[in-house]
Amino acid sequence: MSTEIGDGVDVCPSSRGWSAQTSAGPKPKQALYDEVQWEVERQFQQSGDRVARMATVVALLAARFKHFFWTGFYFLIDGKLTVGPYQGTPACITLPAHQGVCWAGIDRGEPVIVPNVHEFPSHIVCDGRANSEVVVPLRNRHGMIIGVLDVDSADFNSFDQVDVDRLEQILALIHG
Repeated sequence: MSTEIGDGVDVCPSSRGWSAQTSAGPKPKQALYDEVQWEVERQFQQSGDRVARMATVVALLAARFKHFFWTGFYFLIDGKLTVGPYQGTPACITLPAHQGVCWAGIDRGEPVIVPNVHEFPSHIVCDGRANSEVVVPLRNRHGMIIGVLDVDSADFNSFDQVDVDRLEQILALIHG
């Protein structure tokens, strides 16, 4: 007997029932990251495909953190940063070399937190609502930078070291 989708089998377990609120108010950032990391680890058991894993990461982050209005990857391909899986408004397809926050993450080889993107030299405006941003380099199994995770917020000062630390932990799982 075969099982069809819709026969009551949970083919793709999801985060049903999660809430960014508790009876006491918003959940702390660490608790939200704990939930995302738990779900990422669970979902990654289904596939080792890198693109599927990245799509899952951005979907979970965008769903859990309401102030993340654009969450996605840019891949370093032939000397260009080209958009990969993302959640949010339409993205810049490619980013001019060595300009903006994403390229700063590539060029510096480390995460970049920008409390106010309007004060960042050579900031690239893909969506004028962005006011703060965090970029975390994406590394392959050998530690080479192959792209970045880029997260934008319409709020100023949205990101801190907690975001960087937890996003780095989540990104490390992609190449598991």
